[in-house]
Amino acid sequence: MFPAKPEMAGIFPFVLPDPATRCTNFVKNSNSLPPFPAKSTIGTPFIELTEVESTNIYAMEQVQANMAAHGTTFFAFSQTAGKGRQGRNWVAEPGMNITLSAVLDCSSLSLTQLFELSLVVSLACYDFFSVYAPEETTIKWPNDLYWRDRKAGGILIENIIRGDNWLWSIVGIGINVNQVDFPGSLKNPVSLKQLTGKHFDPVMLAKELCACLEIRYREWITSGIGEIFRRYNELLFKKGARVMLRKDTIVFPCIIKGVALTGELLVDNELQESFRFGEVEWDR
Repeated sequence: MFPAKPEMAGIFPFVLPDPATRCTNFVKNSNSLPPFPAKSTIGTPFIELTEVESTNIYAMEQVQANMAAHGTTFFAFSQTAGKGRQGRNWVAEPGMNITLSAVLDCSSLSLTQLFELSLVVSLACYDFFSVYAPEETTIKWPNDLYWRDRKAGGILIENIIRGDNWLWSIVGIGINVNQVDFPGSLKNPVSLKQLTGKHFDPVMLAKELCACLEIRYREWITSGIGEIFRRYNELLFKKGARVMLRKDTIVFPCIIKGVALTGELLVDNELQESFRFGEVEWDR
């Protein structure tokens, strides 16, 4: 039985919202809920929701209520307060894009592997997106999906950790599919429709993405992180290029060398040779 009030920690700590602010209107439950197999396939069951505050918040609540297990995936047609990294909002036009959260049982994994999961999910998103936009798709550190210099998708991984035990991860993914008009506050978005001129079924694509996640997750569990880590660095946005980074008020040039297995961005620069996530921002 999952504890009612677990200790919450990890890369992105989680705070439950006021239940009165939530909307949990189901459209379709592709499979019945409990009982679950111990390790079901990612995307099984695949739960479609009309509207929620955030798929990550909803998924976390379901885990706490013992109503979701490994593989359970929540897809929302609309989010009223989608979550991005570092407290930012994820803005998506209702019904037009992929907005989902997958529940992963991480109880057999070590806390030293936290960033490995980010590598796994990033590469799975690349695998999916590159089928439709094969040219110039990359992964921007730490885990944004990019086409040329434009952002196609983002990942938010939130973890439940108790003591030294990594219990669960909620893998939130947003990918621009059919949207063509974006708020002016977004600097450089791009969607599959803008790249291909085609209109897609977001639910169908979300299930394809789940299949990619399952393949990369199984590779990680059975074969380790080695090949995934190598491929991630091979696909790294601006690798070998001279870029401008910002640390506090200082903007400086550097050459991107790669990413360490512990998550640091490795650079060739006079200031320092590596940066943790959140320590620097891309300036241009």
